[in-house]
Amino acid sequence: MNVALERVRDVDVRVCAPPSKSYTHRALIAAALAPGMSVLRAPLVSEDTALTRSALAGFGIDIRDTGVDLAVAGTGGDLSCLRQRPIDLGNSGTSMRLLTPVALLCPHPVVLTGTERMCQRPIGPLVDALNRIGGAITYEQAPGFPPVRVSGTLAGGATSVNASMSSQFISSLLLAAPMARSPVEITTEGGVSSRSYLDITVEVMREFGVSVDRDGDARFVVAPQPYRARDYVVEGDYSSASYFFAIAAVCGGRVTVENLNPSSVQGDRRFVAALEEMGCAVRSHRGSVTVARSGRLAGIDIDMASTPDTVQTLAAVAPFADSPTSISGIQHLRHKESDRIEATVKMLRACGIEATFVRDTLTITPGPLRGCIIDPQNDHRTAMAAAVLGLGAGGVTVQSAECVGKSFPGFWEILREAGLL
Repeated sequence: MNVALERVRDVDVRVCAPPSKSYTHRALIAAALAPGMSVLRAPLVSEDTALTRSALAGFGIDIRDTGVDLAVAGTGGDLSCLRQRPIDLGNSGTSMRLLTPVALLCPHPVVLTGTERMCQRPIGPLVDALNRIGGAITYEQAPGFPPVRVSGTLAGGATSVNASMSSQFISSLLLAAPMARSPVEITTEGGVSSRSYLDITVEVMREFGVSVDRDGDARFVVAPQPYRARDYVVEGDYSSASYFFAIAAVCGGRVTVENLNPSSVQGDRRFVAALEEMGCAVRSHRGSVTVARSGRLAGIDIDMASTPDTVQTLAAVAPFADSPTSISGIQHLRHKESDRIEATVKMLRACGIEATFVRDTLTITPGPLRGCIIDPQNDHRTAMAAAVLGLGAGGVTVQSAECVGKSFPGFWEILREAGLL
């Protein structure tokens, strides 16, 4: 499916943010590991979360769709994984990383695999950390990358992990740690990228009854303890909301996004602060946020190491500013669904914008924009960022636009309903 976008000016739009992908993944796993029935209210239904659901079903977890909600019959960590062909996690890096430690609870080895791109995304630091605390995980093909054969146990003890490529290596250890035979102590090496997602992980664990002893991002200790089944409401997603806020910035006018927690620990909540620094007006209401622009935009210098999922969104806004924008702390974007640094530079240059990446900093210099065709290379966030660029510049066609189904299946329909397509 190709989507053509034309220039739009002075928008006045109100939309509802979809449920958070990050919270949905984590809540599914916590509910699966809790003894008894949990109900997840309004979880995200997308390609990625469906892959996590399917894998948990393969681990013996009964998950039933009640229409809007999911009923999860948790087993307290007593998994009855079937002997079957490898579990295919597609291109969901979150599913692959968060479920690898959970697979150690299976009574026999399990092979986790995915798409060609997934098999190029690093998992070595997580495997090394797990093998120090009872795992006997091996690689089916290239060392350090999926597919992986997960065997061994979750014995517990002290381990360390290099999380400079992804905080998910830590999150995955944390989510499974309560099921270990003895306390798990995790220390981090090499800095932590996307650290705000650790706050989400710890919050979800707490909501399902598990406590984490934490020393910032440097050290975590989790004692063996049960998760508690519960009724859980999944909050709205600031990453997905960012595209609509960006539309207000590039088109002018006003956009209100509902279903957002104004005190959320989601790092991407800070995206609106970046737009405010550029010249937008931001106002929070109970459960909604409004971004408006009537004047000019100014370029900014910003470190987005903790907010990687909105880097491309901001990069799509930057060409409409009066001065250059520099975005730093984003080297780890090379290891996402695509090489997002290369994809962003290619997207901007296709529209006539000068963009360079030097020593971990992406610099975008505004200039005359031209229409172009953008192939997002099956990356949902590139496609949605391209939509922002297209609505601001006009004459932009996004190819294979259905790839947004990975995190936001209703994205294009919402734009149509809002009169933007």
